[in-house]
Amino acid sequence: MIQELFRLGPIVISPFGVMLVLAFAAGYWRLSWGLGRLGAGDAEDASAIVFAAGFGGIVGAKLYYALLYGDWRLLFERSGLVWYGGFVLGTAAVLWTMRRRRLAPWPTLDAAAPGLALGYGVGRIGCFLVGDDYGRPTDLPWGVEFANGLPPTTAYYLRREFGIDLPASVPDDRLLAVHPTQVYETLAALAIFAIGTALVARRAPTGRPALAVFGLLAIERFLVEFLRAKDDRFLGPLTLAQAISLLILALVAGLAWRHRPSRASAPAAPVAPKATSAGGGRR
Repeated sequence: MIQELFRLGPIVISPFGVMLVLAFAAGYWRLSWGLGRLGAGDAEDASAIVFAAGFGGIVGAKLYYALLYGDWRLLFERSGLVWYGGFVLGTAAVLWTMRRRRLAPWPTLDAAAPGLALGYGVGRIGCFLVGDDYGRPTDLPWGVEFANGLPPTTAYYLRREFGIDLPASVPDDRLLAVHPTQVYETLAALAIFAIGTALVARRAPTGRPALAVFGLLAIERFLVEFLRAKDDRFLGPLTLAQAISLLILALVAGLAWRHRPSRASAPAAPVAPKATSAGGGRR
C-alpha cells in the first residue's frame, strides 16, 4: 500500500490525508446542494457547518483513539482517527453551529445527511490506500494482502495486534489475504448516499432523510464490524463501535417514533431562506 505520496518540506502528504480533504469537499458539495434544495440555508452556512464538522470530527476522532488505548501521547501522532469519536464530537460541533446561525434543525440535518454518507465513503478509500482498518483473514477471491499496511497483514501482527486465532501451522511471517472492509464500507456508504439524496430530491417528510441515513450508517457499521480485524471486543463478540451503533439505532428509532403521524405524513414545505447577517460567517 501507499504510505506517502510526496513531501512539502517536513510535511508528509499521504493518500489518507488527500482522501480526507476530498471527503470534506464532497460533503460540502452535497450539503450546499441540499440546503438550497430544501431552502434551509446558503453556501456560507454550508462552509460554517463543514468547518465545524471537520474541526470537531478530527479532535473527537483523536480523543476517542487516545481514550481507547489509555495513552494521551497518541493525540500527537499522525495516525489514529476513529470514526465514531469524530461522529460524536463533530455532530455536537455541527449542532452548536446550527444553533448559532439560527438554522432550522431538521431541514439542515436532512440536507447534511447525504453528504455525511458520501464523505464517509470517500474517507474509507483513504483507509484502503494506506492499508488501515482492514478485515479478518479470508479465502475469498477478492481478499487483499496489505504487505505495507498499518500494520501489515502477516500472521504475526494478526495474532498479536488483533488476537485472531490462526492455526499454529501458519508461520508468523506469512502474509495473509484479508477482507477489504474499507471497500465494503465505501460501497455501502455510496448506496446510503444515493438513498439520502433521493429522499432530499423528492422532498420527503422533514426528518426522514436524516433519520434514514443515520440509521443505515449505524446498521452498516454494526454489520461490517463482524468482519473487521479489531482489538476492542470488550463486550463479548461485540466491539465498542457495535455498541455505539446500537445506541444510535435506538436513538433513531425513538426520534422516528416521535416524528410520525399527520404532520410528518405529508411533505413539508421548503423552509424560507434566512436573512444573511453581516457577521454570521466563520472561516
